[in-house]
Order: sequence, then C-alpha cells, then structure tokens
Amino acid sequence: MATLASSSSLLHYSSSFNSSSTPAISPVSRISLKFLSSSSLSSSLSISPSFLAFSVNSRRFSPNSYSTTVVQASSAVEKKKVLIVNTNSGGHAVIGFYFAKELLGSGHDVTVLTVGEESSDKMKKTPFNRFSEITGAGGRTVWGNPADVGKILEGEVFDAVLDNNGKDLDSVSPVADWAKNSGVKQFLFISSAGIYKPTDEPPHVEGDAVKADAGHVGVEKYISEIFGSWASFRPQYMIGSGNNKDCEEWFFDRIVRGRPVLIPGSGMQLTNISHVRDLSSMLTLAVQNPAAASGHIFNCVSDRAVTLDGMARLCAKAAGCSVEIVHYDPKAVGVDAKKAFPFRNMHFYAEPRAAKEILGWSATTNLPEDLKEQFEEYVKIGRDKKEMKFELDDKILESLKVPVAA
Repeated sequence: MATLASSSSLLHYSSSFNSSSTPAISPVSRISLKFLSSSSLSSSLSISPSFLAFSVNSRRFSPNSYSTTVVQASSAVEKKKVLIVNTNSGGHAVIGFYFAKELLGSGHDVTVLTVGEESSDKMKKTPFNRFSEITGAGGRTVWGNPADVGKILEGEVFDAVLDNNGKDLDSVSPVADWAKNSGVKQFLFISSAGIYKPTDEPPHVEGDAVKADAGHVGVEKYISEIFGSWASFRPQYMIGSGNNKDCEEWFFDRIVRGRPVLIPGSGMQLTNISHVRDLSSMLTLAVQNPAAASGHIFNCVSDRAVTLDGMARLCAKAAGCSVEIVHYDPKAVGVDAKKAFPFRNMHFYAEPRAAKEILGWSATTNLPEDLKEQFEEYVKIGRDKKEMKFELDDKILESLKVPVAA
C-alpha cells in the first residue's frame, strides 16, 4: 500500500523474503525519489528498507528481509560537520581533496587535517597547493600529527570522520579512539582493494577473501568493533586532476616522445581505473545516508574494467598520437615488473556492487573522455616537454633487441 500527500508525503510498503542463510552484516538499502509539486518546489523522498543482506562469505547479494518503513519527505539534506584526516603523499591524497570539495558543494561543514606541516615541500605539490579551492568554498585546512587530533581540534565535535591516511591499526587507532571518545557518530576509512587475495574468479566483490596480514584488514575489524556506524572503502587505481601519483602520465610520457609502451605479459590483463570524482561521490552518499552505509565495505571503483593494452591505446587516442605496444616477460629480461610498470602484472579489478545496491550510487568514469582532459592538463603543466630518461625501458628494449629512435 502506498499513500502520497501533497505537503507531508509518506510512503508505506512492506514485504518479506525468506532466506536460509544468516548474513554476517545486514545492509540497509536506500531509494531516493524526487518530485515537483504544483508550486514547483522540489522535494525528495527517501525510503530506507533493510534488504539484500550480504554475507562476508558470499560473492553475491541475496534477499533476506524487507521491513516496513515509513519516512517523512524532506526538502534538504541534513548538514553534517565532517573531519577528513588526509595523507600527505601517495595517490590517496587526492581522495580527501575531492571529497572535501564535494561535501562543501553539498552544503556540509568540512575540516581537512593533513599530516605534516603546511610549510613543508610536500605542500607545494598537488593536490595540496590547490587547498585554496577548499578554503575558498568555506572549508578549513589544518596540519599536524593525526595522533594529536584531540589537541589540534580540542573541544570540537564532528558528525563524521574519514581517515584517509592510516594503513594499519597503529596509525588509525589514535584517530578512531579520539573519534569514539568525542562522540563522533560515523567513522569512515579508506582501505584498499589491494588487500584481496588473488582469485580464479574475477572481479573482486565485497565479501571476497582478503589477506589476513594486511594492515587495512586490522583497521576494518577494529572500527567495526568500536563504532555503531562505520564503513570502509577499497579503491584501486585512479585518475583525476590533482593526483600526484603517475597513472595515465606514465603512458603519456612515452607516447608523446614516440617511444614504445612496454607492457609485461600479454597486455590482456584487466584492471580498474576510476576518476576520483566517483570515489568522492560514493563517500558523500555514505555521509548523507549513514544508516544505509553502516556496517559495510564498499569497493570504491568504477563499474568498467580496462585491459592494459586498452589503457595504452586510450591514452594514445587522447593524445592524438599513435602508439607502439611491446610485450615482454619480466623474468626473461631480468627486471622487476613493479618498478618497470605502474600497474599489477595480473588481472586486478573489482566491481562496486555494494555501492550500487546499498547507496544507489552510479559511476561516471568515462576513460576516453576523462583521459582527454588529463592530457590537456599534462600539456598545460609542460610535462610533454620535460626532459626524461627511460633507463629501465632501454634495458628491456635492449634485451628484446628492439631499436629505439633517438
């Protein structure tokens, strides 16, 4: 039965499913509807049924129960006060940057605590040298040791905290403990899809086996034990303006200089490359729908895979150039593939099933178009003209007896 009123809209729905399995975690899924009244005022209707229970021992969502829920329509998202503890290096730093800007754009109050000192050389690099985009939008930026968060933000109370810095319990527990003791309602953690064990049945989905000794696993377990509302996000490779870890740039460096792109193995290995805006939109949905996100792990990735050869070809197309792809066996040529190539030399990709089903999230990553924008930035900063050496590439090419144009 459904009842809809003009100014105070209610929706009442009930159903049930039977399942023989007992889920380890029962997610709450949210459906959002928007409508226009005769006065042209926009309203949103949020339905939060408990369904599609997900077992950590299963690769699939399965229906378990769909309980009666009655909710009041509201015309605005509840404003939250959010703290982002942001790393000062590596590819994850850009996540906090985009997340802060998206939250501010949605009307939330944001503080970014970045590891280290504002005057350090690291802060002269992207995305830190663009933090004026955060402060200009009304956000606040501070620096320091996350272990001292209680002193840095003494007396402040936050609705939600994202730890986008720690990779193990030693580094995260001081922030988590402070958050718990200070009354933080929701704790979010940036984990990594790298903690999944290799599988014969890709892609990785939430609930797949993980490496027990991975530091992120210990953090996920700890926050699940001390917080009533928590969620963990597992990203993979990402692109986006402000990223300070090479991804597409590695390919552009070779393509614009007419050099071969060296790819270990067959080049048909699948991976997942997401635009960081997709990561920030997923995180923002979790903040705005804490009941839905609570108790879940989300693969923070786009919904399409790309082959390694395909990434090379897409980068070449974005640059308006041709590309020569050369495959090689790292062991045969005596090189460490981890040092010679920016991605794993294996199938390594995940699917964002939980985010789609539970948060109603959808991906916007479009590699052909996104790479065009990234190449424009690549040229704008003059990296296409920068003098570079490719000593490891040359070693591989010499071993393969492939000539390189001077």
